[in-house]
Order: sequence, then structure tokens, then C-alpha cells
Amino acid sequence: MSANAIFQQLHHVRYFAHILVNDENSGVEKGGTMRRPHLLISVAWLLNGSAWFLPVVTGVGGGKIGPPVTGAEAFGMAASAVWPSQFLGTGYEAVLSTLSVLTTLFLIVGSPWVVLRGTRSLRRGSAWVAAAAFLFNTHWYIRLRPDGWISNLGVGYFLWWLSFAILAIGLFDLAGRNNAAESRQRQPALQPR
Repeated sequence: MSANAIFQQLHHVRYFAHILVNDENSGVEKGGTMRRPHLLISVAWLLNGSAWFLPVVTGVGGGKIGPPVTGAEAFGMAASAVWPSQFLGTGYEAVLSTLSVLTTLFLIVGSPWVVLRGTRSLRRGSAWVAAAAFLFNTHWYIRLRPDGWISNLGVGYFLWWLSFAILAIGLFDLAGRNNAAESRQRQPALQPR
């Protein structure tokens, strides 16, 4: 991954955090403090963003590798499952890798859209998707044990994995709260004519 691509990823994370904090209908309460669901969602995005640059795999087949595989490189390896001629694993592993890539794309692309534009029911549904992604992505930890092909998962994996759980909690919290903007929009529709 080039330095320019890394800079663009960081810029996107910073941009969404800025929108989240400064949008009048977002998570900022009077006094300038961020509400809990928006804080949790921001933390999930930051954890996921930092995982792209941290070691995800530090050892293969019982031995250390150097340099370790970063999150961005691991994403590229998992995404290679879409092109069978590029992927080194089995069909079963290709399906798991592709689904992991899709969960990551959901977190990077889908969750900002859901937070900024989604309805309450879409946020709740997305929270369930994030929770399922957290549970699904445990397969890397379960399958890649010391006697397996990849023996050592690095801190980047655990931050990436945890980001799904924190996102799910934040989205559940956000979906459960009354949104003042939604309440104002629905109120005229409920009044008798």
C-alpha cells in the first residue's frame, strides 16, 4: 500500500469523525460533549483504521516472520480469494476470506452511511450485521491456531476484530435512542388533519 493510499484512508476516518462530531443532528449534546453511541462508533472506526497499519500476522507455521503482515496486506491477501488464480487456499478458505473482506467493507463504507443517513430500523439491522461480523471473524482466531498454518496473530487482528463488537454496541445504542430530528419529522405526520 502506497503512502498516498494510507494518507487517503486516514483522511476518510478523520473526515467521518469530523462529521460525526460537528453535524447538528449527530451525537453532540449541548455543552459540546459527544453522546455515548457516537463515541463508541468513532472508537470502532479508529480501531479499524489503526489495524490497517499494525501487525496482523507475526508468525507462520510455528516460526516468526519478518516483517509481519500488516492489516492492509492481510486485507489484500483475503481479497485475492475473489480471483481464484491468485488465491492459494481451498474453496472453503476462499469463502471465509471473501466474507471477511465483505465485513470489513461494511465497516468502512456501510457503517458511516448508516450512521449519517440511516433510519432507526436500518441502524438496528446494521448493528446485528456488525455483531454477526464480530462472531464470524472469530474464525481467524479459531482456525489459525499454533498447530495450523498461521500461528501468531498480532495486535492488528485483535483491534480489527474488536472494532466490529464496538461498532455493534454503538449502533444498538444509537438505534435505541430517540433522534430529535426523526421525532420532529414524524410529528406533523401524526397530527390529525
